[in-house]
Amino acid sequence: MMIRSLFFAPANRHDLLAKFPRFQADCYAIDLEDGTPPGDKASARERLGEAVSMLRATNLRGGLLYIRVNEPASPHYLRDIAAACACDIDGLILPKLERIDQLFPIVHTIERLEAEVPGRRRIEIMGGIESMQGVIRAVELCAAHPRLRSVYFGAEDFASDIGARRTPAGDEVLYARSQVVLAARASGLVAIDQAVVEIRDDQRCRDDAAKGRDLGYQGKICVVPRQVDLCNELFAPTPDEVAHARALISAYEDACARGLGTIDFKGKMIDGPLLKRAQATVAMADGIASRNSGS
Repeated sequence: MMIRSLFFAPANRHDLLAKFPRFQADCYAIDLEDGTPPGDKASARERLGEAVSMLRATNLRGGLLYIRVNEPASPHYLRDIAAACACDIDGLILPKLERIDQLFPIVHTIERLEAEVPGRRRIEIMGGIESMQGVIRAVELCAAHPRLRSVYFGAEDFASDIGARRTPAGDEVLYARSQVVLAARASGLVAIDQAVVEIRDDQRCRDDAAKGRDLGYQGKICVVPRQVDLCNELFAPTPDEVAHARALISAYEDACARGLGTIDFKGKMIDGPLLKRAQATVAMADGIASRNSGS
């Protein structure tokens, strides 16, 4: 699974949802939670099937289609799950995940529907870790269920929860941001980085995405279309990185054929871990090429 860009639009705004196919996000999210005003949540939920059918007809340029339900403490939570799982979606997003048992209603609903309709599209789960309790329990949450395939770090909710003052440097959320990506990657999940809310500041988005990638994140929340293109670029290997990785793999394989386990490649000692990193770079580049050719 590759999610360099996770692009949200409000569930009550079908005019905005209809614009999804204009942008090549890896994952599109219909948002019943923060993006939909309280007074519109019930009506937006009732029209989910209509929205999903409209988007499926476009093929969404090959991207994944998810629905974000309201948080577990919300009175809308269980009704959102039932309505979302009845739609032809790739995944369901559970925000403010804090306890393993909060996953149970989603897993139960998905498995019941899959049993009733064999061959239907498999629904995966994405968790939002965006509170003090979520960060504290991140390791156990990320390992909670095989259907949980990805998580995102919600910095703004976390900062509000802990009472932190937001700063341009972001040091106030660095520990939590690092904890979430470590927990996610340890369980083999896709880790999606925090949003940049300065929607007109492309350089801010670039800098924050680069920092997230350096920490180990594989993608980023996008709140405006421009950020989709930026994140797709910044969470992909550059042509130079791909060329370097291919050359490294070739040199290493040649060395192994000669009985050598480590090599000097362009002045750097190369062994198993660096080979693995190079292989991951090439695999991602190939995946992006395949995704682009199929869109």
